[in-house]
Amino acid sequence: MGEAWGVLAAVLSSALGGTSIGATRFLVGFIDPLAIGSFRFGIGMLLLLPLALSQLRAWPPRRDWPGVVGLGLLFFAAFPILFNASLIFTTAARGALALSTLPLLTMLVGAALGSEPLSARKTTGVLVTILGVALALLSGLAMAPAGAWRGDFLMVAAALCMALYSIWSKPFIRRSGPIAFTTLAMAAGAAFLVAASLVRGSFAPVADFGAAQWFGAIYLGAFGAALTFYLWSFALERTTPTRVAISVTVNPIAASLVGAAFLGEPLRWNVMAGIVTVFAGIWIATTEPRSHVDAAVAPDPH
Repeated sequence: MGEAWGVLAAVLSSALGGTSIGATRFLVGFIDPLAIGSFRFGIGMLLLLPLALSQLRAWPPRRDWPGVVGLGLLFFAAFPILFNASLIFTTAARGALALSTLPLLTMLVGAALGSEPLSARKTTGVLVTILGVALALLSGLAMAPAGAWRGDFLMVAAALCMALYSIWSKPFIRRSGPIAFTTLAMAAGAAFLVAASLVRGSFAPVADFGAAQWFGAIYLGAFGAALTFYLWSFALERTTPTRVAISVTVNPIAASLVGAAFLGEPLRWNVMAGIVTVFAGIWIATTEPRSHVDAAVAPDPH
């Protein structure tokens, strides 16, 4: 059951991430991406902090702090910067497809580092989910601005940051638990983004915020950061990095559904076909024989 809960937590995390795209798209018309990241991870960290402080016994040991801070800068600072920069050069659809390479990158990097063995079933599942994302985004992929390859490259670099975070964070999470680890890592990333925002004067438009803008910022912090990345760490504690990473293909699917429900965006046949294909791929990759799973999630000897 621990394995199943991990996969479900990862899928819910990615679905929440997809809904956060709508809030981000709304806020980007008022403040720049650095300020959005500052609100998202700053509010998220403040919401997680009381929970983390109530579990001081599970706080990362001092010897782990440099590693946790480094992973926080990798995931909560470098990743959003690369993600937002990529969308300057490419379309949202192409960016989403580039990000869906995350499970493939996680699987390959995990195998190269010896943390997770490759298997034919897992590889098939990963490739099927990427096909599902491409199918769901079919209409948007045809529109490519000049130099779109630069945005695609930046998004793949962002996915690589996420893959490394998923692999390297697993032993830290096992030693301290998902809440304390996520809080400390998110604090490191938020501190960097807030400092950069202050230097750039990114918070100046906040003076004109109305109720809608504050609701968007608080939603991003509470659901798009605190809950989303707690669930991501919870999943990494219970299953393999590739099985967690494959859930990111749910992200653009959820974004499409939110766009159809709240933003009046059309919901075409290919989106529904993509949803079915993505979940078929997730099922293939997450229903491996028990012996393979046990080998990949063996307890941390430290």
